[in-house]
Amino acid sequence: MRDYPAVANPDRCPTHPGELLREDVLPATGKSKTEIAALLGISRQHLHDILQERKPVSPATAVRLAKLFGTSPDSWVGMQSAFDTWHAKRNVDVSGIPTIRAA
Repeated sequence: MRDYPAVANPDRCPTHPGELLREDVLPATGKSKTEIAALLGISRQHLHDILQERKPVSPATAVRLAKLFGTSPDSWVGMQSAFDTWHAKRNVDVSGIPTIRAA
């Protein structure tokens, strides 16, 4: 059997961690958003903002999510970083910045 490595589509925005939480993780727990926020030690509003992709998952929140769901903080931070970087590459004007090489 032949392996086909996954290749990211550069035109597709990476998934915001809030979307993963909203669509897959939280429904699988059977707990309310209020319960999840309390277990995480964050406000309901903060959780709501993450779920609506209005706020990023900070490293501190990533550590909390990782503990609660038995995952790695790096996975949450990595998802957020990929999302943020994808948007920055499209929105930050770097046309006036030269590329220099170390001597």
